[in-house]
Amino acid sequence: MTDFSDAMSVATSGMKAQANRLRHVSENIANTDTPGYQRKTIAFQEMVENGRRSGAVETGRMRLDQTELTRIYDPANPLADETGHYDGSNVNLLIEIADAREAQRSYEANLKMFDQVRQMSSALMDLLRR
Repeated sequence: MTDFSDAMSVATSGMKAQANRLRHVSENIANTDTPGYQRKTIAFQEMVENGRRSGAVETGRMRLDQTELTRIYDPANPLADETGHYDGSNVNLLIEIADAREAQRSYEANLKMFDQVRQMSSALMDLLRR
């Protein structure tokens, strides 16, 4: 049964990591028009337990995208400098939507894996009861 629980923990870690990724993507989309906002990114890393690789993943540290902020010309804005420009955000909605879709599909794939393992475990228990 340990193989089943290992597979379930790998699928669960994948769902948690993708949910965390989707949270950051949502924050980026919500702050698209916030002046000076820098896009947040996260990376995944494999979990190591007792010195061995487990196959499970976790999110690493959140990082700020170092892409240059867009310069917006609006002399009426209170944030504008003497040239009439201010710093916008570096969020690209197209990239964020693509990231959200990828995170959603990865989450669904992990959920299907979890469900398959659960069904296999249930079928094995039924066989053992006979």
